[in-house]
Amino acid sequence: MAAARKHKRMAASQPGFLSFNSGLDGNSSDIKRRKRVNKNKKKNWNKYSDIQDVEEFLDDVRLQEKAAGGLIAEKPDASLFFVDTGEKDKETQPQTTVKKGKRSKPLRIDLILQPDSRIPAPKNVLAFQQPNAKKQRRMAEKAARLAAMGVLPRREKLLQLRRAAAASGLPVKETPVANNNPARAFYDLWSAGTPEMADPYYLEQTKQKLVKRPDRLNEKPSVLPAIEVVGPGGSYNPDFFSHQDLLREAHEVEVKKLKAEERLARQLAVKEDIATEESSFKEQVEGLIEEGDVEPEEPEGGSEDTVIGPTATQEKKTEKQRRKEKAQRIKELRRKAERQMIDKQQQLFQLRSIRANLKTQEQRTKQRQAQRKANQEAQKSMPRRLGRLKFQAPDLDVQLSHELAGSLRGLKPEGSILKDRFMSLQKRNLIEPRERAKFKRKYKVKYSEKRAFREIV
Repeated sequence: MAAARKHKRMAASQPGFLSFNSGLDGNSSDIKRRKRVNKNKKKNWNKYSDIQDVEEFLDDVRLQEKAAGGLIAEKPDASLFFVDTGEKDKETQPQTTVKKGKRSKPLRIDLILQPDSRIPAPKNVLAFQQPNAKKQRRMAEKAARLAAMGVLPRREKLLQLRRAAAASGLPVKETPVANNNPARAFYDLWSAGTPEMADPYYLEQTKQKLVKRPDRLNEKPSVLPAIEVVGPGGSYNPDFFSHQDLLREAHEVEVKKLKAEERLARQLAVKEDIATEESSFKEQVEGLIEEGDVEPEEPEGGSEDTVIGPTATQEKKTEKQRRKEKAQRIKELRRKAERQMIDKQQQLFQLRSIRANLKTQEQRTKQRQAQRKANQEAQKSMPRRLGRLKFQAPDLDVQLSHELAGSLRGLKPEGSILKDRFMSLQKRNLIEPRERAKFKRKYKVKYSEKRAFREIV
């Protein structure tokens, strides 16, 4: 803007500049003498600065641009003057109405719509902009680059696959009909029956079609039965051998518990060294014998000055030694290459042993896979670690030989059905192992004697 103003002021200073306002060329006597003011302060700039001549000049320039489309001094004579031949151009005349008995003149609406300024309208940038133009241009460039490389977009690939499937006669997957499709079959929303052409999404939202259950939820967390049948040894009148087997099983459980307790006791036991006669004697004479400094003996053959460490300097090798070392390295590399070639040739004669080793490895791999599968099957019947506590199997309900009852009338009830069901849920990995919550008092109990009690005492 400042550069344009400077250019216009320079044009106005030329002798050929024509001004629309004649007031600018007034006498110098009409101009008042300016007051001398200190303008090094900002508050005096707008107060005492006279810019009236600049404003009048800019107004005159704007008037020329509006009326003539630019400065008159810069216009050629052909645009300012014309030769009047007396003929009017009919095409340039505005629309007029002709009435009988009256002179034709342009309509008022046409005069209002005619532009009164020669300044061209500013270019509307938004009219030429497109949303996401930069992104679309990049996508088009990428598509052209991939097409040149022979890579088709996903939509084109799917279209070709559908065409190939239709040509080969294979069944094509039917796409669901859109909700806003007017050719869609009509169905009653409040009917009792479910229409066959209903939208799957509509059926799911109206709870008429259940969500597909994942397959993993159909797998049981354990292969153990809900109710485990007690062996024949747990009957009220069991067979002798069956009862002895049950007693042996209970005995093995108790032996394992005892071994675990003994192992824990050994690990926690304090290892104390047993004093011997030699250790006792050393302890008694400790501090009585003073050991003097013994000077080390010099080695035989005299002392020789040897330099060891970073101060030692390595002797420089001669050219002959370097050539000899290089030849030795080349010879060693050749020997290794020949050895590798011989080993590869020897492997041809070891095909039978290699085949036997591969067969052995395959058998070992199959055995490991079978063992791993057996372990996985065994883990299905074992309780898993679901929480911070580990599942502990309950004690077996066993009666000794003299505690057996000969009939149901004399049988004593033992155990608890509720506790048995609770432990079964833990064992089948349905709930995590739990322990009884310990009662913890929040506040201490405060004992106070009542007045009636104190009076009695």
